[in-house]
Amino acid sequence: MMMKLGAAALLLTLAACETTVSSPVVRFQRQVNYGDAKGVELVTNEFGSSDLQMIAEKMVGSLLETGIFQGRPTVTISTVKNKTSEYIDTTNVMNSIQTQLVKSGKVRFTRSIQEMQTGVDELQRQTQSGLYKQKTQAKVGQMTAAKFSLEGELTSIVKQNNNTKDVFYKFTLKMFDVEEGTIEWAEEKEIRKTSKR
Repeated sequence: MMMKLGAAALLLTLAACETTVSSPVVRFQRQVNYGDAKGVELVTNEFGSSDLQMIAEKMVGSLLETGIFQGRPTVTISTVKNKTSEYIDTTNVMNSIQTQLVKSGKVRFTRSIQEMQTGVDELQRQTQSGLYKQKTQAKVGQMTAAKFSLEGELTSIVKQNNNTKDVFYKFTLKMFDVEEGTIEWAEEKEIRKTSKR
């Protein structure tokens, strides 16, 4: 009797597993299309991809026109403050600017304050773990210091009534000489976006 009950329980368990495995999965179909990554995005008047691209183009163009990058100086990104009421990833804006400047071949970037701990951890791993050949280890005290530091902020002014919402963004970026503390370059990009009901 016990053997029959055990066998029946086993068959029920297997049947349940089989039903679970073979049951159809319901999927919701949505049409997805690739768009032009450089196309103007006007879904809302919040900060978007077009704004990021316009800011990066303006900052990079202005920096490269100055001629300040003689001899490929080293630059670090210090802080970029978001002073708007929106969540905006200012790191993303600076990554675009940094990438374009590096591609220009006229400047070198050192690790930012936020990235520095990762570099320190790697140096310690190589020099203190005992895992690496001594002649291949990176040596402590050999990092290149930045000559210039980029600092910026993104601000906004929002005005609205029953029918219209107007958002004015201003992105300001400054480059300081680290040793002297002087502003060697500054630029702004202003963007206005208006929506109506």
